[in-house]
Amino acid sequence: MRKNFSLQYEIGVTPIEHIKIPKTRDELPPVLEALQYIFKTPEVNKKVFEVLNSRINTLNIGRPGLSLWEILVLGVVRLTLDANYDRLEHIANFDKLVRGILGVENDFGYSKIKTYPLQTLKDNVYLIDEETISKINDIVVEQGHYLKKKEEEKLEIKVDSYVVESNVHFPTDINLLWDAARKCIDLAAKLSSLSADSGWRKHKDWSRRIKNSFIRLNRVAFRGGRNKEARKQDATIEYLSLAKKLNTKLENSKQEFKKTGAQSVISGFLLDDLLYYKNMLIKHIDLVRRRILLNEVIGHEEKVFSLFEPYTEWINKGKAGNKIELGLKTSVCSDQFNFIVHYRIMEHEQDAQAAEPIATSLLEKFDLQSISYDKGYWSKENFLVLEEMIPQVIMPKKGKLNKSEYEREHSAGFKKKRNAHSAIESNINGLEHHGLDRCPDKELAHFKNYIVWGILSYNLHKLGNILQENQRKKEERRQKKPAA
Repeated sequence: MRKNFSLQYEIGVTPIEHIKIPKTRDELPPVLEALQYIFKTPEVNKKVFEVLNSRINTLNIGRPGLSLWEILVLGVVRLTLDANYDRLEHIANFDKLVRGILGVENDFGYSKIKTYPLQTLKDNVYLIDEETISKINDIVVEQGHYLKKKEEEKLEIKVDSYVVESNVHFPTDINLLWDAARKCIDLAAKLSSLSADSGWRKHKDWSRRIKNSFIRLNRVAFRGGRNKEARKQDATIEYLSLAKKLNTKLENSKQEFKKTGAQSVISGFLLDDLLYYKNMLIKHIDLVRRRILLNEVIGHEEKVFSLFEPYTEWINKGKAGNKIELGLKTSVCSDQFNFIVHYRIMEHEQDAQAAEPIATSLLEKFDLQSISYDKGYWSKENFLVLEEMIPQVIMPKKGKLNKSEYEREHSAGFKKKRNAHSAIESNINGLEHHGLDRCPDKELAHFKNYIVWGILSYNLHKLGNILQENQRKKEERRQKKPAA
């Protein structure tokens, strides 16, 4: 079982509650200030560690490489600085302030100093799941409201969506077919090396030939020149011919691969991956043939935008330059204190479909005075339902306004809230600076975890700013106080 935190400090280690955090313009010190506040405030500390224990120790996940506190701190630091694991390793081992908050920094040169290997960080930081991080985030928001909000004050919520991008390349049927082919070759070669099958000795030659054919077609397809269409058809026929031969070779090795896949867990995983990429190979052979040779328009529902992150969606929000974004839309809800109090990751869902569920989830946790959306969330049904749930609903209508709608949207109260709604753009920009512009993590579950880590680090930053401001005011009052 993992410990919450090692209560027995090493010789020379400064207790976390005594660490002095500098007041700078950098984004990390306020976050560390908020983490220190969580650690040294008993009721908050208890709530956070109860949540962490309910996930990690109850399910007995992973090896005890890090304490629960270290996992939380390093996960937050990673998103605060939008750092990859290599930079996180450097920070964990050489940043004195972060190591102080971790409870391992040694001021007296004692030789037994804890270090954090790269693989240990990768194996441990991801262990906290979306639900657990979300619960911790709720505790942070609760503390922010405790320090900032008046007791009877109701929340004024702003809702907007933006795209958190997946870490994928721009998809075309041509390069997706190459992705499928190269993965099939790599996996077939690995499975072959685990068995007596010698049919894949020339896998490097297969890879070279298909890659060269892919490059030739790519150059013809995206450049000009004489007889472009004829050359494009010839290059496509050659590319598809090699892909079909590869598929035939995979079929011939199918039985041998099945035998190998049954020998161990690792070979079983390799076989499952091979079957997935083989299906993608067949699918994209058909798509390339239909699109280029038959000049057919492929329906959006048939397309795959990444073989490696299949949850990825093609999103066009009508931005300047007709910008296309590849990822998932995420609705975020901020209050008048600029905390992100709720979020919704929208899979195959439009803004208008998310408006009511978002409001329902918010009402389960908070007492709302108002909620504002942009036009993307508008529908007549949404407005009528929300109007019964929340005292003031700011939801501009799409299209032409009738007389009553015009009066509603030009009233002083509506215009004031509508103007205030733009503040959420600043909140979204803050999230993007906390890593939530593009997710480097693989798989949907880790994509969702990454988003909640980013929201948690953003809210800790806001909490830290409040703590530092309160401390500044306290110092000013102390200095103004006349000497006895």
